[in-house]
Amino acid sequence: QVQLVESGGGLVEAGGSRRLSCVAAGNIFSVDDMGWYRRGRGKQRELVAVITSSGATTYADSVKGRFTISRDNDKNKVYLQMNSLKPEDTARYYCHLHRPWPVRDYWGQGTQVTVSS
Repeated sequence: QVQLVESGGGLVEAGGSRRLSCVAAGNIFSVDDMGWYRRGRGKQRELVAVITSSGATTYADSVKGRFTISRDNDKNKVYLQMNSLKPEDTARYYCHLHRPWPVRDYWGQGTQVTVSS
């Protein structure tokens, strides 16, 4: 079993920065991948960034060059550094852990990020 807890959300002005954190507790394996998703009010959930167990990263086109995902060496924490924030970044951000074998996905409760114009 795995529990994910996000923190760092809040209100920020456009152009500002914010750092989200996620702590994974439980049975965490070296093959687990982690990432961030977000869901804006009235919008579909979308992938923001993912970091594999080996450290490879991918980003949504909308956040490339502005957001950076990273994880600790112990593989149980993941961060999302958000720079040059825009009002369209306003959403609830969810931490995600993917276990490839056996296949299983875990989700945190989310943390709200609101960017004012």
